[in-house]
Amino acid sequence: MKSEPDAFSIDDLMAMKKGVTYWDGVRNYQARNIMRDQMKIGDGAFFYHSNTKPLAIVGTMNIVSESYPDPTQFDPDSKYFDPASTHDSPRWMLVDVQFTMRFDPPVTRERIRETPGLEDMMLLKRGSRLSIQPVTPREWQIIHQLAGVDPL
Repeated sequence: MKSEPDAFSIDDLMAMKKGVTYWDGVRNYQARNIMRDQMKIGDGAFFYHSNTKPLAIVGTMNIVSESYPDPTQFDPDSKYFDPASTHDSPRWMLVDVQFTMRFDPPVTRERIRETPGLEDMMLLKRGSRLSIQPVTPREWQIIHQLAGVDPL
């Protein structure tokens, strides 16, 4: 799950009450579908800092809710407001996430690119700009090995 650290960072997540918040503002149908259809309570997720230097996986979180309508789509004062979305037929979904671990140091995109077994990771695909991307169990293991920690 990607976020620009100046908008919402892993430090921001750590500072939340119990390290829990909702992952709002996703406005891509494919990313929305991953949250809605594939993410389940107890799943792990990487926290990736995008649009910064270095680009890196900075830690992990757990999914702690089933998907539900993103409330920002209904708020006219929100930058994520969608006038075409209604409470009866919401377009945008989100999940709640909980901080689990910070990688120190982070696992940089360059290191990921250089690591055997990660060549097919969606994060490295040309033109892949999804803010939420699936990760295989093998990729999950390798990234944790690069971070020097045991997967949870």
